Amino acid sequence: MPFVKRDNDGKIVAVSQLDIVDFTFLDEASEELQEFLSEMMSQGPVEETDLGFIRVVEDVIELLISKNIILFTELPEAAQQKMLLRQQLRDSGNTRLELIPDDS
Repeated sequence: MPFVKRDNDGKIVAVSQLDIVDFTFLDEASEELQEFLSEMMSQGPVEETDLGFIRVVEDVIELLISKNIILFTELPEAAQQKMLLRQQLRDSGNTRLELIPDDS
């Protein structure tokens, strides 16, 4: 059951499986929804590299911490929480939310 958010021109700008404020139901067979999802899946080369780059940034942060160049506690609280969550997910072997597998 997809719900969509539209801009002022009525164009779809976001899709959710949850009924969120300002989102409205749209039949999943809708041609408009299919076009939006297709466009999202065919992003340009910059977007295609984002997932891999996230892992690179994470590895660089971990390297800087291991070499005592920065302290984990110097990171903003939100960054600390995200780093801890990612580390727990990787350590638990849960690959459902893992963006890039540990193959490097």
